[in-house]
Amino acid sequence: MAAEAAVRELVRDGMVLGLGSGSTVAYAVRCLGEFVRSEGLEVLCVPTSYQIAYLAVQEGLKLTSLEEHQELDLAIDGADQVDGCLDLIKGGGAALAREKVVDSAARELAIIVDESKLAERLGERDVPVPVEVLPFAAPFVLRRLEELGAHRAVIREAGRGKVGPVVTDNGNIILDAFFGPIEEPAELEKAVKALPGVVEVGLFVGMTDILYVGTRTGEVRKLKR
Repeated sequence: MAAEAAVRELVRDGMVLGLGSGSTVAYAVRCLGEFVRSEGLEVLCVPTSYQIAYLAVQEGLKLTSLEEHQELDLAIDGADQVDGCLDLIKGGGAALAREKVVDSAARELAIIVDESKLAERLGERDVPVPVEVLPFAAPFVLRRLEELGAHRAVIREAGRGKVGPVVTDNGNIILDAFFGPIEEPAELEKAVKALPGVVEVGLFVGMTDILYVGTRTGEVRKLKR
């Protein structure tokens, strides 16, 4: 419901759209495909992962790239957790680096979540902060994350039939850092990003323009920064 509301309220003919990754954005891509077909719209999409690129093509959506369109009209993305300032933890789908680039390139960023993703402070309920790192740097970065206050930091394992770590579309690996409730997300984002070997950190601070929240009652709540 949140995905459908965002698509129908924000997408207009001629737009260039950024598409995040993950299961929630997959709903948005399906809604977008249906909306484009039913309304006869022409839009172009910049996907942030192979998963979403394949799904967009299946829905008949046209793809483009940041080489062709450096500025996007709108990005639609999901989140692992959202606090009261609309700051985010993202990266559960291991696409955080490309998502941060595409989301930053958009004039407007719409985030779609269900109400279970809401929190008073980021990191509550032991939600980890994903960190994409060069594989070579993983042992060093793991130790530094603990020095920055993580009570646990681990390499994310793939599971589901694949042996070894999760490998991103960029050929890097993901570390999950458990900090608990985070007092200053912006400061932690800067500190982690400054570590040598870190490609990107899954703290998205000050980026959300509008948040769509799907609720159990069927209502879609809308919050703006």
